[in-house]
Amino acid sequence: MTKNLVIVESPAKAKTIEKFLGKDFTVKSCFGHIRDLIKGDQAIDVKAGYQPKYEVPAEKKAVVSELKKLAKDSEIIWLASDEDREGEAISWHLFEVLKLDKSKTRRIVFHEITKPAILKAIENPRDIDEHLVDAQQARRILDRLVGFELSPVLWKKVKPSLSAGRVQSVAVRLVVEREREIDSFEVSSSYKVVGTFVQDGKSFQAEANSTFTTEEKATEFLKTCVGALYSVTGIEVKPVTKKPAPPFTTSTLQQEASRKLGYSVSRTMSVAQKLYENGHITYMRTDSVNLSGLALNAAKQEIVGQYGESYSKVRNYTTKSAGAQEAHEAIRPTYFDRRTAGEDASEEKLYDLIWKRAIASQMSDAIAERTIVKIKNDRNETIFTANGEVLKFDGFLKVYLEGHDDDEDEETAGLLPPIKEGDHPNAEALVATQRFTRPPGRYTEASLVRKLEELGIGRPSTYAPTISTIQKRGYVEKGTKEGEERQYTVLTLKGSDIQKKIQKENTGSDKGRLVPSDIGKIVTDFLIAHFDKIMDYRFTANVEKEFDEIASGLKEWNKMIDEFYHPFHKTVDNTLDSADRATGERYLGDEPGSGKRVIARMGRFGPMIQIGEAEGDEKPRFASLPKGQSIENISLEEALELFRLPRVVGKFEDKDMKVAIGRFGPYVQHSGSFYSLAKTDDPLTIDTDRAIEIILDKRKRDAERIIKQFAEDETLEILNGRWGPYISQGKNNFKLPKNVEPATLTYNEVLDIIKNQPVKKGKAKPAAKAKAKVKKK
Repeated sequence: MTKNLVIVESPAKAKTIEKFLGKDFTVKSCFGHIRDLIKGDQAIDVKAGYQPKYEVPAEKKAVVSELKKLAKDSEIIWLASDEDREGEAISWHLFEVLKLDKSKTRRIVFHEITKPAILKAIENPRDIDEHLVDAQQARRILDRLVGFELSPVLWKKVKPSLSAGRVQSVAVRLVVEREREIDSFEVSSSYKVVGTFVQDGKSFQAEANSTFTTEEKATEFLKTCVGALYSVTGIEVKPVTKKPAPPFTTSTLQQEASRKLGYSVSRTMSVAQKLYENGHITYMRTDSVNLSGLALNAAKQEIVGQYGESYSKVRNYTTKSAGAQEAHEAIRPTYFDRRTAGEDASEEKLYDLIWKRAIASQMSDAIAERTIVKIKNDRNETIFTANGEVLKFDGFLKVYLEGHDDDEDEETAGLLPPIKEGDHPNAEALVATQRFTRPPGRYTEASLVRKLEELGIGRPSTYAPTISTIQKRGYVEKGTKEGEERQYTVLTLKGSDIQKKIQKENTGSDKGRLVPSDIGKIVTDFLIAHFDKIMDYRFTANVEKEFDEIASGLKEWNKMIDEFYHPFHKTVDNTLDSADRATGERYLGDEPGSGKRVIARMGRFGPMIQIGEAEGDEKPRFASLPKGQSIENISLEEALELFRLPRVVGKFEDKDMKVAIGRFGPYVQHSGSFYSLAKTDDPLTIDTDRAIEIILDKRKRDAERIIKQFAEDETLEILNGRWGPYISQGKNNFKLPKNVEPATLTYNEVLDIIKNQPVKKGKAKPAAKAKAKVKKK
């Protein structure tokens, strides 16, 4: 008989905890949630107070069976899932499904996987917190109700196979509104003048306090400065104190990992999860900036030891978020004297970021001295200002400097030479540079998380799934546009000569930024028109507050859902009965010659152009929009160009190469096979050589993909995949064991490998996906 059974969510977490407990403890993983709401619309009994119906999925039945047997043979069962609402729900489901005896069951929580933390948790068990379970259950039930009732509305009124969610739809709205702000933004330009001055042989720069709206006005100003005498009319010196940022929360970690490491939100959470489970950092889903007394002491010891007493300053941060969940700690290293940690480069980089941020938060302020110099001349009223800064004490900057988003302006200040009031610096050159106003920046994954957090929408456990979901469902995409070239003018005054140069810069790139798709815009407009409450930012944030109240025992979960559901359900029925179909239709003009109407709209397979209407035997013509073109901004000329497709671009191996756009994007068709175009290829301009290059490149990749085939079974292959070699048999895929040479495996050896592992369904081959035709919508 096992004396103690400890159940956690993941094998990695189990392995780490097992090292800290003695032989009387067996640690097992339940692999996350062991049951979920049943599939279909019968999962929630609305008439019975929204009671949920749960089931154990097929893939979890073996796990449940093993845990039941172990629990039956154990004296004490310790439920050690994570300390947040999701973790509490996992423990509750385990208690229910395993039919545990309350007198033999202990709930333990910890925010770091270290020996002291685990042993302390064992010494301080508690009961399952029903309020936290209710809060998680309320979110799950509400989101299922919204999804299952809204999605059929979208299928009927917009397009089949669409889905909607309470938080995801609001997140998409943010991206759509930002895109429209950018579209409606009117760019203007002005000339900023910067002077390069020399004092005692040392140069520095100062900026004019006036800008000029036209080239003529900028030129006129420069002319007034010819031969001018410059004088220093004022010097202000003031101390500047810079304070460190608090240690990471989930949101700020996602933002900083995006800025400094280029990690997506989901990658950050995946890497952080591994660091946590291996005992390197505290729990990574938190909105607290608090550090424990033990952590404060450990950080101080490390700082004093590494940098000296003057660099240490103990700081207690308080969480500003009104809806902060449970009393978690901020994300920090479990041991501050462990300078590096992680099993691969991704983990090492993220750990380094977490260590630096946490250590810096307990370090002294950085002290600088800022000097502001005012310079006038005897020819006009313009004042030039020079800013200089000298770092007197680096403090926390010795370790860490917080990053900034690309669209945030940073103050910069260089060194100034010794200078005093009454000096006459020489103007070496005055440069007037044309600068353009910038629209608001598109969201990155991390800046969208920040915006959601500011609005009080979502919680640390929901940010990453929300960002992933809106992309998986095609409402939002990562931009790929490199931008376009723009000319700007630079006027330079040296001596009495003004020179004009035209230079170039890149503008409008959306690469890596979140861009709404046409269907994302249409669904957002439809939901705002008919479900304004669901799409309201304040309402969504208030729902989050109600979940917090349920978690605190201040509100009953089913009453909260009831207040939401009845008016929502009524709106669903009214919309199904009375709302018009939404296609995002936009009239572009008439086709030259025929005079037929040309419209852009959403069709069954995506955005498209339609020429004409169905009249008698005459049918309208259709063309799909390629990536990079949108219903909202495509012109009549661009739309008509699409009807040049499909087009023959030449011959290869005595057969035509035809370029067209299908359901999955543009492709080359040749000899019965289909070859997808790269994102950078334009189907309207691609030539013979490029089409041949695409075909040969695909053939080469396909050939390199096959490692070995077997005469005994033509469906059995060993292939090269994205993550390395694997076995493919028909539509099923199987992993290869480590330390085997794929090319040397025999047919019987491969069959033995297949027998010893579960089936993993494969995806359709790319060539099959590319095969698509533009169908009648």
